[in-house]
Amino acid sequence: MTSDQAPIRLAELALKHQLPTIFSVGDYADADGLFAYGPDPKDGMRRAAIYVDRILKGAKPSELPIERPTKFELVINLKTARALRLKIQHSLLIRADKVIE
Repeated sequence: MTSDQAPIRLAELALKHQLPTIFSVGDYADADGLFAYGPDPKDGMRRAAIYVDRILKGAKPSELPIERPTKFELVINLKTARALRLKIQHSLLIRADKVIE
């Protein structure tokens, strides 16, 4: 199994055994996981580019501050929720960054 197949297989097994899941990466929700909540990968890449820019301009990596993520992403898979016979409250759905029908 390749690393790009792991999210699909893990979500399949959880769904087969009627286990609700929450992951930190949106790809798992895309692969039929129930929820994903974690740092926004696009924002992380943007922040990494800023670090690279600073290093290329002469900053020492050891002197750069460690930054925590500031932007998070919530993905909800309603198809999986229906398969698990779960009702997701509307208040949660409107807060989601992405809802998979």
